[in-house]
Amino acid sequence: MNAKINLVLLAALVACALSVVSAQYKARHLFIDLESLQQQARQLDIDWAQLQLDQSTLGKHARIEQISRTDLNMTPLTPARTQYLTEGAK
Repeated sequence: MNAKINLVLLAALVACALSVVSAQYKARHLFIDLESLQQQARQLDIDWAQLQLDQSTLGKHARIEQISRTDLNMTPLTPARTQYLTEGAK
């Protein structure tokens, strides 16, 4: 009778030990995945900050004016070049 109880307890002990090993293995893999995803999140934050900086740089009035002068050959509007249209004028 004692031998049967010992065998049952031994089987339960082995099952518990295997369960602990399996849980630790899964926990390690989940931790590795977590670290990888956190690294991706940090990289995405860096990329987002860079894109915001680029957007603010590209949207500045000085840059727009420079591009309009150089690429589009535009000149600033002066009162001498302004034409006014009035109703009924011929």
